[in-house]
Amino acid sequence: MSEKKMSSSRKHQLKSLMLSIAKGLLEAEAVAAEATRNTYMDETCPPLELSGSLADLQELCKKLHTRIDKIDEERYDLESKVSKSNKEIDDLKIKVQDLQGKFKKPALKKVRMSADSMLQALLGSKHKVNLDLRANLKQVKKEVKEESAEQVGDWRKNIEDKAVAHIPEPFLHQASTTVTTFHIGLEN
Repeated sequence: MSEKKMSSSRKHQLKSLMLSIAKGLLEAEAVAAEATRNTYMDETCPPLELSGSLADLQELCKKLHTRIDKIDEERYDLESKVSKSNKEIDDLKIKVQDLQGKFKKPALKKVRMSADSMLQALLGSKHKVNLDLRANLKQVKKEVKEESAEQVGDWRKNIEDKAVAHIPEPFLHQASTTVTTFHIGLEN
């Protein structure tokens, strides 16, 4: 409690003093910036001499236009560099925020443990663990389907019957002779 409290008038006086000093520094900084700007302009842009012929003025205009073009190219290059660096800064900020929000995952060690001991460790010693997984499954008996030989029959006859059913009446005689010749050709 050795600290003494400052009176409000003293606080106000110190605050106004700090503001006046800061105001003076800002004014001096503005004057220095204006002076550097003026010296730069004097160096790069000499005063114009307009007391010449028309050809001299046209030549001067051409020179000024070429300088303007070069300066615009430099300005464009600088703007593209600035925008690219701003984009990189934004991406890095996003990455930093993502990393700060996440926790580092610890490296896991390999542990040799059987399935029984793992389940016992998870469930505790009170519960009995049965690893016979097939015990709870429903058993299904497989039925064997026997197809009679009569149903299967000769596949050639089935094709003949189906082919004859789809053929119009005038072509029926020609189709049956063609099929029989085909069968005969196979048997030989």
